[in-house]
Amino acid sequence: MLIAKRWILAVLRHRTFYSLAELNAAIRECLERLNTRPMRQAKKSRRELFEALDRPNAMPLPQRAYEYAEWYKTRVQLNYHIQVDHHYYSVPYQLLHERLDVRLTATIIEAFHKGERVAAHARSYVQSDYTTLKEHMPPSHRYYAEWNPNRFIQWAGKTGDATARLVETILTTRPYPEQGFKACLGIINLTRDYEPERVEAAARRALKYKAYRSMKAILSARLDQQSDNGEQPGLPGLLPHQNIRGQGYYQ
Repeated sequence: MLIAKRWILAVLRHRTFYSLAELNAAIRECLERLNTRPMRQAKKSRRELFEALDRPNAMPLPQRAYEYAEWYKTRVQLNYHIQVDHHYYSVPYQLLHERLDVRLTATIIEAFHKGERVAAHARSYVQSDYTTLKEHMPPSHRYYAEWNPNRFIQWAGKTGDATARLVETILTTRPYPEQGFKACLGIINLTRDYEPERVEAAARRALKYKAYRSMKAILSARLDQQSDNGEQPGLPGLLPHQNIRGQGYYQ
């Protein structure tokens, strides 16, 4: 360090540089003079000694440059994701509840279970979002992953406009459309047990009274076949009771 200060810093201390490239070029020039200058006792330059002694015994450089990484421990959540720096990354669903070691760099996140890497993702800086690989999902979830909101709406439209609007309403009122896929699939599958006309009528009633989760109950009670006089329908199967007052009580 003392030699570098004398032959590089001391030489350049009074010069003014206007860019990093200009400074590096000046340092490189001083370093070259230092390395090629013969030393008094060895009678050889530092470069000659390096080529004769160090280079033949040097190990090859790593193929990848060193990348700073941080390590964490975390547990796999019920949705087969782990939380790392406020983002959620998927791991194989078989590792539910297991504790994993996580290696986090500026560009990648890797998860290890008992020393074996089980997942790797490009790092995301979007907070509270999910990065999910299809191969990490349970078979049942892979089935739903193939759907999208437009496909559900088009499928429901085969039954009728009201059914399509009901499905669209369910999807748009959820924080994430995927949360409504199961409910929408249940509505669409009602045509297996009921005529499409009845399902369409039940959808109109559900839309009018915002009873989005009551399609099965409407059909079971045959409310879809009753005339709609504009009154709020009662819930089927409830016995008269003093604690059930109805909307008129609160007006």
